[in-house]
Amino acid sequence: MALENNFRIPVRRIATPVTLILSWLCACAISTRFGAAFVSGGQAGNGRSSFLSRAPAHGDALFDGPADPSTAPEAAACLGVGISLGLLLALRVTGTSSSAKLSASSLAGDARGRLQLSAASSGHGHKSVRAAVTRRAMFERFTAGSMKAVMMAQAESRKLGHDHVGTEMLVVGILAEGKDQGCKVLEAAGVKLPEALEKLQELAGYGSGGKAIEIPFTQSAKQVLEDAVEVARSEDSATVGSGHLLRALLKQDESRGTKLIGHILGCDSAEATRQKVFAAFGGEAKEGVGAPLTPVPGVQKSRNNYGPKVELNLTETLKYAEDLTAAAEQGKLDPLVGREPQLERTIRILGRRSKNNPVFVGEAGVGKTSIANGLAQRIVEGRVPPTLRDKRVLSLDLALLLAGTRYRGDFEERLRAVVKEVTESNRRVILVIDEVHTLVGAGSSGGEGGGMDAANLLKPALARGVLQCIGATTLDEYRKYIEKDPALERRFQPVLVPEPTQEEAEQILLGLAPRYEKHHQLRYTPEAIRSAVKLASQYISDRFLPDKAIDVMDEAGAKVRQQFFQEAELEEELAELRVLKEEQESVRQLKKAAVASENYQEAQQLKTQEIDIEARLAALEEKATGSDTLGQNNGELQDELKVLRARVQEAVAAERFDEASALKAQELEVMSNSELLEKKDIWVTEADVAQVVASWTGVAVEQVSATESVRLMRLEAMLSESVVGQQEAVSSVSRALRRARAGLRSPTRPIAALMFCGPTGVGKTELCKTLASCFFGSAASMIRLDMSEFMEKHTVSKLIGAPPGYIGFGEGGTLTEAVRRKPYSLVLFDEVEKAHPDVFNMLLQLLDDGRLTDSKGRTVSFANTMIVLTSNIGSRSVQKSAGGGMSLGFGVQENQAEANYSSIRELVHEEMKSFFRPEFLNRLDEICVFRPLTKPDIRAIAEVEFQKVTARLVESGIDISLTARFKEHVVTMGYDPAYGARPLRRAITRLLEDTLAEHLLESASSQDQDTSSWGRAEGTPLRSRVLVDISGDGRPEVHSLQGQKLPSTVKQLTHA
Repeated sequence: MALENNFRIPVRRIATPVTLILSWLCACAISTRFGAAFVSGGQAGNGRSSFLSRAPAHGDALFDGPADPSTAPEAAACLGVGISLGLLLALRVTGTSSSAKLSASSLAGDARGRLQLSAASSGHGHKSVRAAVTRRAMFERFTAGSMKAVMMAQAESRKLGHDHVGTEMLVVGILAEGKDQGCKVLEAAGVKLPEALEKLQELAGYGSGGKAIEIPFTQSAKQVLEDAVEVARSEDSATVGSGHLLRALLKQDESRGTKLIGHILGCDSAEATRQKVFAAFGGEAKEGVGAPLTPVPGVQKSRNNYGPKVELNLTETLKYAEDLTAAAEQGKLDPLVGREPQLERTIRILGRRSKNNPVFVGEAGVGKTSIANGLAQRIVEGRVPPTLRDKRVLSLDLALLLAGTRYRGDFEERLRAVVKEVTESNRRVILVIDEVHTLVGAGSSGGEGGGMDAANLLKPALARGVLQCIGATTLDEYRKYIEKDPALERRFQPVLVPEPTQEEAEQILLGLAPRYEKHHQLRYTPEAIRSAVKLASQYISDRFLPDKAIDVMDEAGAKVRQQFFQEAELEEELAELRVLKEEQESVRQLKKAAVASENYQEAQQLKTQEIDIEARLAALEEKATGSDTLGQNNGELQDELKVLRARVQEAVAAERFDEASALKAQELEVMSNSELLEKKDIWVTEADVAQVVASWTGVAVEQVSATESVRLMRLEAMLSESVVGQQEAVSSVSRALRRARAGLRSPTRPIAALMFCGPTGVGKTELCKTLASCFFGSAASMIRLDMSEFMEKHTVSKLIGAPPGYIGFGEGGTLTEAVRRKPYSLVLFDEVEKAHPDVFNMLLQLLDDGRLTDSKGRTVSFANTMIVLTSNIGSRSVQKSAGGGMSLGFGVQENQAEANYSSIRELVHEEMKSFFRPEFLNRLDEICVFRPLTKPDIRAIAEVEFQKVTARLVESGIDISLTARFKEHVVTMGYDPAYGARPLRRAITRLLEDTLAEHLLESASSQDQDTSSWGRAEGTPLRSRVLVDISGDGRPEVHSLQGQKLPSTVKQLTHA
């Protein structure tokens, strides 16, 4: 019958005559023994128990005083004890089942509790009763070993005839228990049970009282029991063992228990006794009964509010881990700034009873490891709950754990040793495992399900709660490895660590700035810190804050510090310049003397030496004039320094080295008198940060640091230098860029999304190249995609990468990879109308949200790109409208073409609406319609192309001049309104470049020259001068200008 059903037995079965008689007899006996009241409402007895009335020996106060026979609580308690024992005897006599015996045992346990309550009732009143109830709850935390020790202490007291349980009897009880921690420690220290009993008889002797059912504790023993609970709590132990009893007992210098141990060990003081016993704790550390007091390698002290510090044996663990708590104590960790919510969440998880293993999940560089460092600092500062105080935070290095494991089982042995030490620390160690996903598969022998990896080795300890762990991993790796193993995932509590905002990143950098200032021995301006965050967010899109901003700040400090030391080297360089100049002059004199004496071999050697000296001089001069030392500090002093530096550069350029040296000394004197240099305040400014970002991203320095308004207001002029005849398109582009840069666009959208429409050869692609050069710093910043390669449906995947299972998966997409490598660029989709319609669907999110997700699941930001799409849609309508219905050519006056431009634009818009969907067109910032080129436009373009050819020939040492007649002929031959400027390029190639190539090759063959040696060093004279003209029959002619007389007609038409 179940235990709960025992209480449903009929009353007639329980209330048997035997039960009633035994209950009556037990109640009377116990009531009479304690001098309580008569059971049936009789008078209270006047007698007192002999062992209650006897005072304890050696001055120990009793746990409770003598009982008052008139007290109702004691009488009621004794009556309850009697009835309970009577029921127990009756049930045994009547042959109750085993479950009934269990029920009776429960009643007997309750009776013991009532007896303790009765023994504690000497103070009269409710306070004493509540104290007894609290004391009873205290005993519930005692382990079986500690409870047995207390019971053995009472039993030994009864054998010796004592009427109390003092601290000396607790020592005997701990020894008599024989198996628990306290007994092992005392035996290791040299205290044995027979010797303790013998010494106790010598000191206390035998008692004279009768054998009592329950013996009270003295006040000292009571204090030991209460202190043992506090000692266990301070060690984060849920139970109280005999070791805790022993530690609490040794805290009392004058207790009889401490004196008893001291007599046995031969110690003359309580402190000597404690030291000897706690030394035994250290000797038993491997058995888990304590921690050594003396520092040994691999053993760390753990703070303890009670008694000596308890030590942790972490010899094996520290071979493969770094103690973050020790690093925090030494001030080696950077402060944690801006991650308080995540740290508080971590502390709450660590304080949980189960599943108390947090794992930081976030992108690389957002500060996951810093939170673990912040936890270590909090523990050192004591700003954590009591459950986390005194814990050690160790960062486990799995790579170090794996290194050198040549044979199977080596890794498992190392990891098990680490887990054993951590679990034996009684939850005083928190392991931090960075890249925790590497646990899965680490140490495994491979194969499907074959071998035990590190994760499986840690699961049992994590499940039991004896091992606390903090992990850190990225979101992708968490999903790929941790979530796929439910048994491992359920043992961790994820803590999401998002990327901080720019404002939060600024606060983080301001908090870290003093550390970097101390390292680089300089100062950061607040503007430089703000600029580091802003520019890193704008131009470095494949990394995350605050990591990328910290790296920018760090490298800017290193750069400025390097420049500062270069300033000190400039004086030595000026002196070296003077020496080299004198040596150069001496070599020249010797060379002239050698030539005069016809010693050409020596002259050749001196010439080689002179060239070497000139090269060294040029390098030193460039280094001296290009040296920019200190950061741009404010104030009048800096203006004076700028003037001096400019004069130094002028003197060096003019080779007045003595003057430059004197000016440099004056500059250094001004700097030495400045308050900034006296305080050694070298400042890192916005310009230094901009240079670092420019070197990382490839964006020109002036593009980053120039004022946005100045650059954008000059945009039309810069574009018009290369793009001729498209003022409307240039103005439309400039307006779109100004709107974007004025902050009127969403920060996540592209800088601009433009559509260029018009006939072929009118400058659509050329405008994109010019935009890339003017706005992004270089023509190489343009990413060009020929959309005719994406005419098939399956080719759309080429833009973002092949899906899993297809060839090319993992290589990335053509578009996404290019933007990831160059996040600040112009993306050109050339002839977009030739692409498959599915391409337009993919471009929708790019134009609207400014991002694409590639086949690997990575999000690529297009927020720093300019999107340009070119199309030939509407070109036929443009030609017909401009040419009066002609299918080829325009054949109209220039003013008529100007008047028709608005109607042309309307026609193009209508055709685009019929071809593209409205949601696609609605995402474009501007649709720019390019007008057909007129003959004056072709003439201006020809001038630009002629200058390019002239510049290329000058590099080869040839100066070319073109007659006006030749230029007009080229324009006439290259003008075709139907094809724009491309026929002009072909005309220049055929009439100018081919003719010049034949002339130069004929000249080289006649003079027996090697064309591979053609070229001109800077500063050297030209090899030849030629004039290009056109003959009467339309054939180009090339005339050499060296010693030849030109016809008068040619002279009149010649112009450079």
